Parts: sequence; C-alpha cells; structure tokens
Amino acid sequence: MSEIPPISVLIADDDPGMRLILRKKIQKTDGFQIAGEACTGDEAMALFDLCRPQVVFLDVDMPGKTGVECARLIQDQNPACILIFATGHEEYMKEAFQVYAFDYLVKPFRLDRLEKTLDRIRSRMIKSPAPEIPAPKMDPPRPHTGRMMLKHREGVTFIDAEDILLVQREDRATVLYTRGEGRFVLPETLSETEARLDPDLFFRCHKSYIINLRHIRHITPYGRWTYIVQLDGTDHDALITHEKYEELEKRFG
Repeated sequence: MSEIPPISVLIADDDPGMRLILRKKIQKTDGFQIAGEACTGDEAMALFDLCRPQVVFLDVDMPGKTGVECARLIQDQNPACILIFATGHEEYMKEAFQVYAFDYLVKPFRLDRLEKTLDRIRSRMIKSPAPEIPAPKMDPPRPHTGRMMLKHREGVTFIDAEDILLVQREDRATVLYTRGEGRFVLPETLSETEARLDPDLFFRCHKSYIINLRHIRHITPYGRWTYIVQLDGTDHDALITHEKYEELEKRFG
C-alpha cells in the first residue's frame, strides 16, 4: 500500500513568534509538512500560487492584503483548501466564517487547542469516517432530459443535463464534472452556469459549488457551520453551508 503523502501547510502571519509556534507544532505532528511561510498577505498569495498548499493558517491583520481578503482569493482558486484563522482579533470571527473557515483560533490559544484542529484536519484529509448527518429525505426531482451545449477550451460539447454531477469554481474558472469523470472548463461564471440549469435538479449549495440533487450520497461535518457533500459518480466533493443545508431540509422535508 502506498504511503499517504504529508498534508502541506502554508503559514501567513506578520508575527515571527506566532509563525514559530505554529511551525514547531505542525512539524511535530505526524502527517503534516510546512510548504512555506509568509509575513504579508501579498507574500501569502504568491506562495499559495507557487506551493498549492492544502491547508493555510491566516492572521487577519497583516500588511498588504488582510487574511480575509486572502481567504476570498484562495477560495476562488481552490474552494477545498482548508482555511484556519489564528488571530488576536475575535471580532472578525463572523467574517472568517463567511469565507467558510475551517476553524478560528483566538490568540493566545493553548497548544492542545491547535492539536485538536490538526487532528480534525488530518481525519478530514485522509477520509477517516466522520459522523454522518442525515441527507434530507426528498422526492426524486422531476425527470430532466434537456440537452446542453457546452462551450469550453477544447471546443463545443453536447451533453444531457442530468449527466452533470457538479459545477464548481476551480483555479479562478468554472469547471463542470459529468458522469464518467468528464471535465469541462467553461468561459462563464458560476452564476451564469446556474441560470442555465434546471432548479428542480440542481442546487447552489455554496458560493463555489452547484450539485446535482439526484447524486447526493453523504453529508458529513467540515469545520464550523459547513459540511461536505459526497456525490455518487465522482470523487470530487462539494461544500454546503449550514444555511443551505437547512434550506435543503425545508425544500424536501
């Protein structure tokens, strides 16, 4: 069996003492490695583009771009990237969770608090079993057999709309996944794609994801107020916010 590669982590904080604390704890924790360190928001984004870390620790108040601004940019490139805010500013917690932060650590925090966060990240990244939240009981959406013309980088493709599993933002582009692991990069925004899809079949569960309701398999916790949606027919997961999960329950309850 092949060894699981370590989880790559980027640390962004203008306080060298806090970077040292985070670095030492992460380096001592099995399954993690430091991809880079940044002391400004602009440097953090440059390193993110270069290293493509799976996890980013962000301070809120940094020179240049703030941690929240960096988080928004990171979300547009890779919405699956795990974001943790480590900051002395408790008042920014609401903003942090608006960008779907995995956790929010208020300085000074205990090392065992950080250890619990790393343990939860590791469990998530290695796909360990997590408590399952019941998927909403729903009547099957009405059959939809419409054909769609997709203009993409390789040309034009016609597909059955019901074969679409997931649409998401990825590397600042809109990417559509279909059954059979078809992948198409579209020259339009996620909202423009959403407007072309049947609302009885597709659901905007997150600012970065649209899912096919027929293919929901499991919903499991992810950080605070956010959940993971696993879909049949693809290894690509989606995120759903707590508010959208409640909307889904009301819609199909």
